[in-house]
Amino acid sequence: MNKKETVLAFLIIALGVLSRFLPHVPNFVPVTAIAIFGGRYFSKYYAWVIPFAIMSISDIFLGFSDVTLYVYAGLALAIFGGTILKKHYGIGNLVAVTFASSVGFFLVSNFGVWMAGWYGRTLPGLIKCYEMAIPFFRNSLAGDLFYVTVMFGAYEIVRNRLFSKWFTTQQHI
Repeated sequence: MNKKETVLAFLIIALGVLSRFLPHVPNFVPVTAIAIFGGRYFSKYYAWVIPFAIMSISDIFLGFSDVTLYVYAGLALAIFGGTILKKHYGIGNLVAVTFASSVGFFLVSNFGVWMAGWYGRTLPGLIKCYEMAIPFFRNSLAGDLFYVTVMFGAYEIVRNRLFSKWFTTQQHI
């Protein structure tokens, strides 16, 4: 990734992070999309550091809970999915990684809710926990699909338009 692409990627991520602080439908946030995007476009180091730094800094203001580690573990699945896209990038794989990341986040984070004892640490409590989380999953999946589309789409459009002109100009010199 060259310097211009890096600046563009950070700009898109910064806009995504800003949207986490704006009013939104519960769980309709860009965090999973940021993790997938970072996994795809950044080095391994930054792919992991940036989303966790974003979450940690924003959680200072939004709040930590007894489920935070599970939330971060769910986020790690999305980062890993994004890194898979480095070698296997395509629209079908992007959709599959987004869907798998949403499902993985749902399963891991709500397992954390159950472990915290919010619904009782019993099998019926686990079932109830996942059942009660279904509306949030719908919002998460919709948000993940929306933000992945916006982030990847904007990045590719701007990169192709701006950088193709820049490369074309450079080649003529």
